[in-house]
Amino acid sequence: MTERIDASTLDLQEKLVEVNRVAKVVKGGRTFRFSALMVVGDGNGHVGCGTGKAAEIPDAIRKGIEDAKKNMISVPLVGTTIPHEVIGEFGAGRVLIKPAKEGTGVIAGGAARAVLELAGVKDIRTKCLRSNNKKNVVKATMAGLAELKQADEVAKLRGKTIDEIKG
Repeated sequence: MTERIDASTLDLQEKLVEVNRVAKVVKGGRTFRFSALMVVGDGNGHVGCGTGKAAEIPDAIRKGIEDAKKNMISVPLVGTTIPHEVIGEFGAGRVLIKPAKEGTGVIAGGAARAVLELAGVKDIRTKCLRSNNKKNVVKATMAGLAELKQADEVAKLRGKTIDEIKG
């Protein structure tokens, strides 16, 4: 995997994607807790997602933000969009992510939109394939963004020049 991104040096924004009430059945009845799915990003090519679980919603959100800061990735951007099309997969969730011309905007569902906006992508088209579970969609979007490569990286891997790759 790539080197770790130091979240303390970035100016991060946070977005709550989902709060879920979960129950554990014990002898005395049910104990309820809250699970929070959070996305953090600087709007400039760095984004992370995380989950937190606690008895109170604010504690779950705080834990989710801490987890998201630990799981940050760097997203290669070309202007306001991404370098190429990619399909991100996680569990049953699959997200098709396509670059778009300037002025298109972020065409994405709620869970994928949160990740893309905080990553700093302004023009993009996405489609959720298979599962619409928010946690799986967020993780699949992150997986897709992590797979992106710039043209110069691909050229170096193949031992060619950028002009040879672009054709």
